[in-house]
Amino acid sequence: MNFLMKIYLLSLLYHDLLIFQITWLQVKSQRSKVHRIRENYWLSSGGLIAHADSPSEGGKSIFELNQKVPQKKKVVVLGTGWAGTSFLKDLDISSYDVQVVSPRNYFAFTPLLPSVTCGTVEARSIVEPVRNIIKKRNGEINFWEAECLKIDQANRKIFCRSIIDENLAGNNEFSLQYDYLIIAIGAQVNTFNTSGVLEHCHFLKEVEDAQKIRRTVIDCFEKAVLPGLTEEERKTNLHFVVVGGGPTGIEFAAELHDFVHEDLVNIYPSVKDLVNITVIQSGDHILNSFDERISSFAERKFQRDGIQVLTGHRVVSVSDRLINMKNKTTGNDDSMPHGMVVWSTGVGTHPVVKDFMEQVGQGNRRVLATDEWLRVKGCENVYALGDCATVDQKKIMEDISEIFKAADKDNSGTLTIEEFQDVIEDVIIRYPQVELYLNSKHLFDVADLLRDTDGNDRLEVDIEGFKLALSHVDTQMKSLPATAQVAAQQGAYLSRCFNIWDKCKDNPEGPRKFRSGGRHEFRPFRYRHLGQFAPLGGEQAAAELPGDWVSMGHSTQWLWYSVYASKQVSWRTRFLVIGDWSRRYIFGRDSSRI
Repeated sequence: MNFLMKIYLLSLLYHDLLIFQITWLQVKSQRSKVHRIRENYWLSSGGLIAHADSPSEGGKSIFELNQKVPQKKKVVVLGTGWAGTSFLKDLDISSYDVQVVSPRNYFAFTPLLPSVTCGTVEARSIVEPVRNIIKKRNGEINFWEAECLKIDQANRKIFCRSIIDENLAGNNEFSLQYDYLIIAIGAQVNTFNTSGVLEHCHFLKEVEDAQKIRRTVIDCFEKAVLPGLTEEERKTNLHFVVVGGGPTGIEFAAELHDFVHEDLVNIYPSVKDLVNITVIQSGDHILNSFDERISSFAERKFQRDGIQVLTGHRVVSVSDRLINMKNKTTGNDDSMPHGMVVWSTGVGTHPVVKDFMEQVGQGNRRVLATDEWLRVKGCENVYALGDCATVDQKKIMEDISEIFKAADKDNSGTLTIEEFQDVIEDVIIRYPQVELYLNSKHLFDVADLLRDTDGNDRLEVDIEGFKLALSHVDTQMKSLPATAQVAAQQGAYLSRCFNIWDKCKDNPEGPRKFRSGGRHEFRPFRYRHLGQFAPLGGEQAAAELPGDWVSMGHSTQWLWYSVYASKQVSWRTRFLVIGDWSRRYIFGRDSSRI
């Protein structure tokens, strides 16, 4: 027993000695490192001072290398929508000092806002706090919950004001300097200066808008069942009008129809036959940005569901109880009573962006213009993404002479097929409308552009023939739609450019510059359309996907579920959204007014 006890005590002693030895070696190693650092370097007030042992009798000599610690470039991002969040998620911030300014401290999955209006999905299920998104392992991103009041381009400064309660201590206004500014603040509702819209209509741009609509819908039903009202008053309270036949307006009308007929008619049975939903569209068809087959399918389904669709009508004014319209076909003035109006007719420019446009010489435009690298025209260090800007694609005919000169290497005045093919890759990258034109004309080879009017191949072409061959290419130029898909792709593209900036300065990856020579640092932004959905209610949806593929019906609704679940910004919101969909199937939608 004593022998075993001794063995046990010795093992403990050996273990303690081993731990002590390891600790001593670690401390010794650290001291050695500190000693070497003290011998060689001393950092003081931004300057680098070196110490070295001197063999002279004077001991140590001190000299200053006068080298400044390189400072990170300051990048200020305005907005936490699709564009801003996509940029921040992919940005390598090891080389940048990033600061984010937004009046919203969350990112919202806006395509699901119509579902929030009727309780199909809860508001908190589609939002993710910005501070969760901007967590980075290799650096820090600062976030300020405030709105930008003014951009001072000349001094590279922005002026902001906090939206937090003014009763709290401290100043509400501050300013920030920037080296690069990313404007991604989105757009506001476009009322087209229609009288009464701001006072009497609901909008559907923010989470708060969806929550307000949800409360108003319940209020309309609660008011309609009160005693003492006439049947006409009940009908007025239960008449829901949607102005705008685009994807947002149509999806809201479909969600509202399902909410009413699947849930509210069971709770308010006395007024179930008095509910009416009307969609007002100024164009000839709803969903006119979709394929004609989808527009026709949606109109037929709404007709079967009892949703009234008024096409060719323009709203001229809105009051607290009436909405006034003009029939564009007959010219007659019409009006109808309403209980609630949702205005969904397009987007307009924020005042701070309008002011900035005046500074950079774009005051006569409706939206901020950028070049193909998303850089604001007239600025070297300001970029604009998403709904607040549009890409001003350069026309190929503006550079047609320079392209011809660059291809005509032997200066013969004519261009052979081989010479043209030598520059066509750069042309297609720089001018994406060329590829679109080839696809629209079903041309399989760029050399087909140089055929004569009879369709015969030509061995060479002069400058006039070259201009004639490409004269119709610019007709394929189209403005990018103001969608979440475009904004997200722009944010990802710009973050990649920032990540490889230093590399591309020495090794440009972009196409050649036909006017000045050399190459562009980056490839221009190229939007890739991945398709679009239009939920139509009743567990049916329509989809327009790449390759001219159109799908409609119940199976498309399940495709919509899977795509929207996969596109959530985090696993947390993904589980919450799927949970809300499951809850709705089992228990129905919640009709509480909260």
